[in-house]
Amino acid sequence: MEPVESVLLFMDRINQHDADKLVELVTDDHEFVDSLGKTMQGKENALKGWRGYFAFCPDYWVSHEEVFAQGNQVAVIGAAGGTIAAAGGKLSPENKWKIPAAWLALVNNGRIQKWQVYADNKPVYDILSNLKKPA
Repeated sequence: MEPVESVLLFMDRINQHDADKLVELVTDDHEFVDSLGKTMQGKENALKGWRGYFAFCPDYWVSHEEVFAQGNQVAVIGAAGGTIAAAGGKLSPENKWKIPAAWLALVNNGRIQKWQVYADNKPVYDILSNLKKPA
């Protein structure tokens, strides 16, 4: 599988919200870097991380508008969004968000070795701040 195909399949699996199927596409030494630069290493940690994120934001989605590749590096420009689950898993319209986003992937033998996120998560932080306020 070519690097761009691997990345687009990875994004499709993100949109399926199935962490097990998603991590089938990562290397054992997979590295995830979030938009704040926090790094998570390893396939098992990736599985735990995606399961947690899908619980936090069950309808999380990503999209791509532009895809650029050079060798085994793929850059994607698009958007991400979803709804932050409130207590009890309730998805309320006021907890919905959408932001421009970009990703940089390093692909090794058809699998994602590194996935780095570039995004301004202020809308997510604002929702989280409102969720913590007493009603």
